[in-house]
Amino acid sequence: MLPLVSLTLVTYNSARYIDACLESIFAQEYRPLEVVVVDNASSDSTAALLAGYADRIRVIWNKQNLGFAAAHNQAIAASSGKWVLVLNPDVRLTAHFIEMLLEAGEEQSDQRVGTVCGKLLAMSGDMTIPAHPLVDSTGIFFTPTLRHFDRGAREPDNGNYERPEYVFGASAAAALYRREMIDDLSIDGEFFDPDFFFYREDADVAWRAQLMSWKCLYLPQARAYHVRTVQPGKRSQLPPDINMHSVKNRFLMRLKNVGPVLYLRNLVPTTVRDLGVIMYCLLVERTSLPAFSLLCQAWPRTWRKRQWIQQHRRVGDRELARWFRFQPVSFPAPELNSKPASLSTQFRTHNS
Repeated sequence: MLPLVSLTLVTYNSARYIDACLESIFAQEYRPLEVVVVDNASSDSTAALLAGYADRIRVIWNKQNLGFAAAHNQAIAASSGKWVLVLNPDVRLTAHFIEMLLEAGEEQSDQRVGTVCGKLLAMSGDMTIPAHPLVDSTGIFFTPTLRHFDRGAREPDNGNYERPEYVFGASAAAALYRREMIDDLSIDGEFFDPDFFFYREDADVAWRAQLMSWKCLYLPQARAYHVRTVQPGKRSQLPPDINMHSVKNRFLMRLKNVGPVLYLRNLVPTTVRDLGVIMYCLLVERTSLPAFSLLCQAWPRTWRKRQWIQQHRRVGDRELARWFRFQPVSFPAPELNSKPASLSTQFRTHNS
């Protein structure tokens, strides 16, 4: 019996994306699947479009926008798969995407592989797949300034990142999480931190997973396409709310996860970066100043979460420090068996 894979999506005025995303899900070779969608009070035609899939998806309707993190927690709680594929609605999957990720996760003898991600390629806003796409993400990495980036972002897809590797973490635009890891990392039943609202919540999960000795496997053969709206260097083009939450969340993530040894090791570059962020908000981007009052409001909750994380961590700062470099860090993964459609073949055999 093949394991059930749950797909969770959060929609918020996602009408221009959701059809292409759902159709790519239902074109997957792998079964069994369940699809749970949480709509954060969309005001466009998202609800009408989702109604067309009523017999194939479960929809949870929120009366207000609870944010990406809290809504995905709702979807995960309502799902029952051994593996959960967290998706953005602006993603299109290739036909064997789920099958390949699942096979890699199931095949690994190391049961500490808690996350599997594929190669995300950039796609235009109309969900059209370009003939020569750029890389969107091949996993995320952290620098000594405690910033995170997507590996390979905006680089030509020219044959780089073509081997299975262990990476720090996965972009939650399309990340396959093991249920056992979700349960292990959840604090008060919450996998993603709802105080983040949106943005950086996947990096926060990745950091916590590393602290708890869970691994992230990158599989280049599994490909999907993503419309990336938040990119480094384009901050001035983003809505003020996104920038404000970005500032808030960079400090929330640090407060929860960083240990004293790792922080002191990177004290100079981190402090320089922090001062730059604060001065930028004071002098240029004053719309992001509310981030600091929200930080103060979240402090008691964040401190409790920090205590839980630091008490339960299994990996010390000296071991974790190997991941924090100015260039992306990865480690070779064991070679996987080359069976292009083995899981779908098993499925057809099982059901014949």
